[in-house]
Amino acid sequence: MKKRRLLRGLGVALGVVLLVVLVVPLLVPVPPLEGSVPSEQLADSDSQFVEINGLTVHVKTLGQGEPVFVLLHGFGASLYSWHAIMEPLGRAGTVIAYDRVAFGLTERPMEWDGQNPYSPQARIDLLLGLLDHFDVARAILVGNSAGGTVSMQFTLQHPERVEALILVAPAVYQDGGSAWVGLLGRTPQGQRLGPLLVRSIQSRGLEILDTAWYDPSRVTPEVLAGYTRPLQAENWDRALWYYTIYSQPSGLSGRLDEFHLPVLVISGEADRIVPAESSIRLAGELPEAVLVVIPRAGHVPHEEQPDLFLQAVEAFLAPIRSLPAGGERQGPLGPRKNVFQ
Repeated sequence: MKKRRLLRGLGVALGVVLLVVLVVPLLVPVPPLEGSVPSEQLADSDSQFVEINGLTVHVKTLGQGEPVFVLLHGFGASLYSWHAIMEPLGRAGTVIAYDRVAFGLTERPMEWDGQNPYSPQARIDLLLGLLDHFDVARAILVGNSAGGTVSMQFTLQHPERVEALILVAPAVYQDGGSAWVGLLGRTPQGQRLGPLLVRSIQSRGLEILDTAWYDPSRVTPEVLAGYTRPLQAENWDRALWYYTIYSQPSGLSGRLDEFHLPVLVISGEADRIVPAESSIRLAGELPEAVLVVIPRAGHVPHEEQPDLFLQAVEAFLAPIRSLPAGGERQGPLGPRKNVFQ
């Protein structure tokens, strides 16, 4: 009898817990986003909006001719993160920077027929569509963090479209995506609470940038505004949750021997998000990689140390594009100062 009562009590307790877990999240009030506006209202004078694979994609372009640099930002960022290097790269060729789906000012669909626009394959297909839209036969892909993994996945599927890779703190060993997060996040309960969780970015924006930068004191109000402005776009919270729950592990770490093209791996020496040791390991495991570790930089060396970043890119491209390198001179990407070690 005692055992039966104990089992019955445990059953009741389990039922209560399940009831709380299943029902309470559905009762939590989800206030609407305040002050959100259509993405187009947040655009700059040089913003372009192009239709790719049925989506309105926010793009900025500079320069002309070859090489063609396509810039892919990381998680939580936007094409703004390339602002310090776009103009210098544009003096060497064509630059195309775009906001990946769920970020920046690119369209954030809430419903879709056919392919899920937030899926890993859709990210690759969007890049292919972008190259086709701009009639780019082959590009140099420059990807930061999660943008680096998308660049690598694209290269595996479309190697004929990639001339070289420039991977900036690529998150190869910090593989994104979790089966449990995806499974729970797609439940009605997860769909309701998830956007509330991601809204915390609004209050933690400066804290997140502090983690990404070597010297947070250099995060100016302009930089902070550049990163947080997309958080005024309609449905940014739900889109970011969709991106998170539909992410999957890339599996790139087991396919590194398939990359037979020039690769430049760049890391900030004080990267607290993708440690420099990960980038050093990656460069050693890729067949044709060059490694550059930039001093006094964190996760976004292209923002903190743009001159050193550009020097590393120029030296990497010199044998590929027949560009002269070294010396105290005005190079195609800007002044050479020979300060990189």
